[in-house]
Amino acid sequence: MVEIVKAGGLLMAPIVLCAILALGIILERYWTLQQKRVIPEDLTSKVWGWVKRDQLDQKQIQSLHQGSALGQILAAGLINRDRERAVMKDSIEDTGRHVVHELERYLETLGTIAAVTPLLGLLGTVLGMVQVFTEITAQGVGNPAALAGGISKALITTAAGLSVAIPALVGYRYYRTRVDTLVVDMEKEAIKLVEALHRRQEKSN
Repeated sequence: MVEIVKAGGLLMAPIVLCAILALGIILERYWTLQQKRVIPEDLTSKVWGWVKRDQLDQKQIQSLHQGSALGQILAAGLINRDRERAVMKDSIEDTGRHVVHELERYLETLGTIAAVTPLLGLLGTVLGMVQVFTEITAQGVGNPAALAGGISKALITTAAGLSVAIPALVGYRYYRTRVDTLVVDMEKEAIKLVEALHRRQEKSN
């Protein structure tokens, strides 16, 4: 493997660096975007139970906020539960934007890697072919060994760039879809809480 990297020339260094970075992002997002970490099961029902039993205090809201992405959104609504519905919804939407930004963290970097690494491979191909034609100009075509280095560099960098770009692009597309799905699910849970709190306010009035 080390010999292959060396044969690819200087451009193999950024390609290898992109591969390491892409792998790190894919593994980190896999851990972070798990359903149970973003939207814990029955969290909204548990929170509504606290509200109905008047067991909700600032400490519980703080714990809810720190527990998960959905918890942050629900906590924003609970903080304003005694205010008008519009105020509650605005607070949830503002918090939701921050939560979505956190869920999308590093995804643009992963997308950039997917776009850049094929170009690095292509650049390596061009440089390898330039080396080949330089050798042809200097020595002619009668010495295959002299041409092998440039051809090898061209093929290795192209293959390396595509080998990094393909899984990076798949990971980027998958996690973008995953975030969109999680956001829709969180919106549904937040709406359920807002409607329940609003009905409770109407009954108390």
